Amino acid sequence: MKISKASLISPDRNGVYGTVAIALSFFVFAYSSRFGQASILLYYALWLPLVLVDYRRVLGNYGWRLWILGFAVFACLSVFWSAAPSITARAGIQYLSHVVCALIAMRLVNVKTLARGAVVGTGVVLAYSLLFGVYHLDPLDGTYSFVGAFASKNQLGFYASLGIYFAFVAPVALGERGLWLAASGTVGLLSAYCLLASQSATSVLTTAVIVGLWLCMRVVGLLSPNHRKGLFLAAAVCGVMVAVAAVYGGGVDFILGLFGKDSTLTGRTYLWQQGVEAAMASPVVGVGYQAYWVQGFSEPERLWEEFYIATRSGFHFHNTFIEAMVETGAIGLVLLSGILLVTVLGHTKRLLTADHDTQSSVLFGIAVLLLIRSFVEIDILNPYHVGSFLLYFAAGKLTLPQDSRRRPAEVRPQLLISHAPQLLKYR
Repeated sequence: MKISKASLISPDRNGVYGTVAIALSFFVFAYSSRFGQASILLYYALWLPLVLVDYRRVLGNYGWRLWILGFAVFACLSVFWSAAPSITARAGIQYLSHVVCALIAMRLVNVKTLARGAVVGTGVVLAYSLLFGVYHLDPLDGTYSFVGAFASKNQLGFYASLGIYFAFVAPVALGERGLWLAASGTVGLLSAYCLLASQSATSVLTTAVIVGLWLCMRVVGLLSPNHRKGLFLAAAVCGVMVAVAAVYGGGVDFILGLFGKDSTLTGRTYLWQQGVEAAMASPVVGVGYQAYWVQGFSEPERLWEEFYIATRSGFHFHNTFIEAMVETGAIGLVLLSGILLVTVLGHTKRLLTADHDTQSSVLFGIAVLLLIRSFVEIDILNPYHVGSFLLYFAAGKLTLPQDSRRRPAEVRPQLLISHAPQLLKYR
């Protein structure tokens, strides 16, 4: 049986393949630690072989994407000064290849297929967690929480947040109806249950904020471009003022208290302090990508013991910027922060200047979600993670035209003028 190229690499015709590939990628990102190298090979097999189908179409011009690849390349180069060269070399290559796969997916998958794959993928991930999940005791606050098939309730909460978001935008922004509307509703309810079961304050709050921001941007989009910019600026100023008032007026403590947390975020503020001190040891280039949390090194061993991490692995500073500073220094911090901020601002600008940009509407919510979570998690800093995949997917879309297909009203006059002699001849 012959398979057409378009069914694999054409964004308008590869809906089935794209949906399956995104869904399987989400599952691999969630449980690669459980299923091992075979699942990682499956992830690569979904995207890299497509280069052989049509390398020009699949890869495109990477000269326009050097700013996207900057951090991944620098992470690989950090092997030359890394405190653990072998670990940095392996992790750097994994991260760079992961970014390449995300950029391939970006070129071949449109936002509607992404949403469908995400709905299916998060649904399968959460269903697996419900079937084979467990409860863990948090020794710091003495509470039990459902972690699913993950090692952390925050990761379960993150997938639940993504499930709610994509189940929301699929019918509202992308107009899904029928079977996909039913699937979105089912996954949305499943995600809401897992979100509550995880008791992850970070995930609950960020989910509510992102849905609220998305609705606000939807309302702003109904105005003219000039009015959008003014209203957005005013809303941004008000948001900053409210945030400052919440911090200094006790609002944050009140909200955290609803989740049984305190202002130290269950020890995270102390962990951030330790991370800043560690970053000062090599502030320019860091200790090497993923070369800090290494068994046998005195400082991570001390922190593992203080935070009751018996496995001595899978731990971090719970802040993307501090973690990036420790591992890759100020240079890596600027490169990674630049990608995140450009992605957020780029899609925000498109929403404020263009009418009915559905793609940027969906990717705006993802980018802002990752930005907010970056202050308490490291979703974009590791390979084979759904957060980093979505970040580079959203960033890559900024390098493509907003609408590659010209509207008939724009093309028709030029065609009439250019073909006028032929039309008169055959009249």
